[in-house]
Amino acid sequence: MELVITETYEDMSRAAADVIAAQVTENPRSVLGLATGSTPIGLYAQLVKDYDDGLVSFADVTTFNLDEYRGLDPEHDQSYRYFMQKNLFDLVNVDPDRTHVPNGAEPDAQKACTEYEQAIALAGGVDLQLLGLGHNGHIGFNEPCDHFPVDTHVVDLTESTIQANSRLFDSADDVPRQAYTMGIGTIMKARKVLMVVSGADKADIVDAVVNGPVTPEVPASVLQLHPNVTIIVDSEAGAKCKQSGK
Repeated sequence: MELVITETYEDMSRAAADVIAAQVTENPRSVLGLATGSTPIGLYAQLVKDYDDGLVSFADVTTFNLDEYRGLDPEHDQSYRYFMQKNLFDLVNVDPDRTHVPNGAEPDAQKACTEYEQAIALAGGVDLQLLGLGHNGHIGFNEPCDHFPVDTHVVDLTESTIQANSRLFDSADDVPRQAYTMGIGTIMKARKVLMVVSGADKADIVDAVVNGPVTPEVPASVLQLHPNVTIIVDSEAGAKCKQSGK
């Protein structure tokens, strides 16, 4: 596990975008696992700039997003499909047919999850998986629990996650209570993992992920067991960690 502490959010975004751009340049047919949330917005903006400057092409890239709210139509302005279209897909030359987000509008949870796992396998697996980090250590929507979920599955969101996401909705009552998410096993199958974290409010959980015990009560701690993980944080998020190659 490599921890990179940058000075600012902008520096973190640039460094993370460089990792993804290098992956795509090295293998134009890369399969990228992507994440939503406020933290990746800056790195997506950097990738769009790289594309506009002719430095990277997404023409042959395939993408799979980590998760999606169950019950939201893809056109809903708080769906993760909408987020990806707005922040990346509509702004670069990625083939729409190669972009995948769990189908939140599919009421049959087993069908939605099984088909997503099959699509990832058919694509040859994920080459580089981008992750954010929740305040409680969740990755995707894999919340703290007593085990590490393996495959794509439906999850009941915790009250803390609902409250954290309520700022994006008219009220907490409008936040979906369930989501479809890649499982920890699916995430861990990615050949490379890139995590981005920013803000002083994440300093404690970053320290727990990097230096604490591996436990499903801190889901992201499992990344300590992955052979190729880079965590890029700004100085505030990394305040309780020492830069190292743990």
